[in-house]
Amino acid sequence: MTQQQADLVKEKQPILKMQAITKRFPGVVALNDVTFEAYAGEVHGLVGENGAGKSTLMNIISGVYTHFEGEVLLNGVPVSFHNTRAAQEAGIAMIHQELNLVPELTVYENIFLGQEHKRARIILDRRSMRRAAQQLMAELGLDINTDRPVDRLRVGQRQLVEIAKALNLNSRIIIMDEPTSALSDAEVEYLFQVIRDLRQRGVAIIYISHRLDEVFAIADRITVLRDGKVVGSSPARDITRLQLINLMVGRDLETQYPKAQVELGDTILKVEDLCYKLGRKQVLRNVSLEVRQGEIVGLAGLMGAGRTELLESIFGVFPQNAISGRMWLNNREIKIGSPKEAILNGIGLIAEDRKGQSLVLERTVTENATLAALRRFMSYLGVIDERVERQAVSQVVRDLNIRTPSIHSLVGNLSGGNQQKVVIARFLLAHIKVLLLDEPTRGIDVGAKAEVYHLVGELAQQGAAFLLVSSELPELLAVCDRIYVLCEGRVTGEFDRPSFDQAIIMEAATQFVEKVSTNNSL
Repeated sequence: MTQQQADLVKEKQPILKMQAITKRFPGVVALNDVTFEAYAGEVHGLVGENGAGKSTLMNIISGVYTHFEGEVLLNGVPVSFHNTRAAQEAGIAMIHQELNLVPELTVYENIFLGQEHKRARIILDRRSMRRAAQQLMAELGLDINTDRPVDRLRVGQRQLVEIAKALNLNSRIIIMDEPTSALSDAEVEYLFQVIRDLRQRGVAIIYISHRLDEVFAIADRITVLRDGKVVGSSPARDITRLQLINLMVGRDLETQYPKAQVELGDTILKVEDLCYKLGRKQVLRNVSLEVRQGEIVGLAGLMGAGRTELLESIFGVFPQNAISGRMWLNNREIKIGSPKEAILNGIGLIAEDRKGQSLVLERTVTENATLAALRRFMSYLGVIDERVERQAVSQVVRDLNIRTPSIHSLVGNLSGGNQQKVVIARFLLAHIKVLLLDEPTRGIDVGAKAEVYHLVGELAQQGAAFLLVSSELPELLAVCDRIYVLCEGRVTGEFDRPSFDQAIIMEAATQFVEKVSTNNSL
């Protein structure tokens, strides 16, 4: 947005104004006297730690919560939504992080779900819906077959189908909740171009994200929530990243990702010429690396470089006939045929999708924390000694500062950062010495990220070793002792801490990548 456009926005009435909003739940004040505005033709970034009140505020705007104190005005007129349908009819659309699409239906069926075109009020007019859907795709600059089932689309494409659905509802306010959490860099840039086009059309965008670099890249204005209150609102150009972080967490984070000083020990894990073949595709090609005791080794690379597959190969996820190469643990050559064998050998994996792969959300903190170490808590009769289990979990919850009402609370009710700590607790209880971390801070707020990396540093000081995958290169540069770079399944660079250079690392990460246009690449 240019300075002239920004000045024009200031002169206008806000399309949305929320005044003195307070929302109470039993025993909790989720929002306390919050005032929030959105203008047509503006991208308004909304940031804050998990539990700050962002989702509650957006759920009020979108008609999920109907009972609250305060007033909501659209174009200066007080409104009251009794449900989400009423909010949609008023021009408000919310695109959730967990996309609200029906995978088995086609693109056009999803776009018109609940708004179907009909002939004689009875017969579905599929031709009309296909035509209108194709027009929406054209407006977004996309070449997507609208007869294609949504479950055959990539995540980036599904995100844009949600936007097309919002445009079909003539939405003038679009709320995007963590829209880039599962997108590649190319998909993020394309999404940003779509957002800029929507801004030019006068649509108000409320953009929620933990990725502060993206917020600064796309937002015209940023509002910060902390503990249910607005603690700051400013044009994006008038606030620095450090100031924003300090507002979010309520304290100075001199080092957002602290680097613990560790005296490194002997090599604990060594991998030589590791290859992984999936069908005809060679996913990993002769990967060799090593990790020393107390060392944090980063794996950098673009999406699809093979970082996750490398961790999963070490952890024994894939069939042995698809894997070749050699591996040593504490100078002893080993073969890992399954995750169970990996854990018994002292290797643990914290998966990228912690909710889908690392946690059982419907089970308690205790059940999740002891999942890899049940034998430790078995009595001689083969049943779990609940007293011993309870004592061990209570101790690790205190040690890791896991914020939970009780060790018997469902893990699905915890914040993302505390869920991640529960996964770490599981491997501590199983006496794991090599931890494979795949995007350990994805989807958690800036304060929780700092806590996770502080914990990683403490464990490294105690002798644990780490292989760390992160798409956030500044995180790797801050916490790692060494970084290997992968591109197209091959190691294209190895850097120790004194030689860290973001530009050189990115050059290594793109060594074999063709430079193609991202336009229409979604």
